[in-house]
Amino acid sequence: MDSVAQKVLSAGFNVDLGPLKEPLAFIRLLQWVFAIFAFATTGGYSGTTSINVQCHGNASQEILADFNYPFRLMQHSYHVPDCKINQSASTTEFFLMGNYSSSAQFYVCIGVLSFLYTTAALVLYLCYQPLYRESGRGPTVDLSVTLAMAVLWLSSSSAWARGLTDVKRATSPANIVALLQVCGDINNKCSPGAFPHMGRLNASVIFGFLNLILWGGSCWFIYKETPFHKSASPPAHVEEGAGPS
Repeated sequence: MDSVAQKVLSAGFNVDLGPLKEPLAFIRLLQWVFAIFAFATTGGYSGTTSINVQCHGNASQEILADFNYPFRLMQHSYHVPDCKINQSASTTEFFLMGNYSSSAQFYVCIGVLSFLYTTAALVLYLCYQPLYRESGRGPTVDLSVTLAMAVLWLSSSSAWARGLTDVKRATSPANIVALLQVCGDINNKCSPGAFPHMGRLNASVIFGFLNLILWGGSCWFIYKETPFHKSASPPAHVEEGAGPS
């Protein structure tokens, strides 16, 4: 660790934007941007689902149920009128069903980790490029981390895509109406209200798989910087010196 620190100090801090013209650093910059989009579109989400309930002889009421990240839906309540005679003001508290926090938080965690790693990698590429290329250790570690992150993006994006499908089902107004006992009474009228706006969450899944493509694609460009690729490629002077026998 001391030798690495000494090399960093001796190399000095020198910003060079030239590497951004090469695929290696440019893809890292795209990963940095899309990682922000991925965790921001998921972590800051809040939505509302609604149903309409009209008790016999009374006006229709709109029932709202709010929910947000990390989608522990069973903690979000809403109040439905009892529709009892002479008790029009009485209500019963219900809760949304399901807990999808594990897939959502896993996805956001991978997004934050990607953001932190790409930030560090861009600093290394743009400020300490000679140190990065000096030995094969830097590219080798970079390749290992990139491969691991590609696998994590695959698993987290797939898990969150499935979790989002379950969130949509649990917050669907039609499904909520079907679960309410008061709506089973033919004297009462229940209808689904507005479906929650899920465009932001749909975009988060797309960003997740875009990150998977970016991290998987960058492996080839990092591999070209490792000793594995360089040792497999014969030196140029050997190829030029080789002639027909």
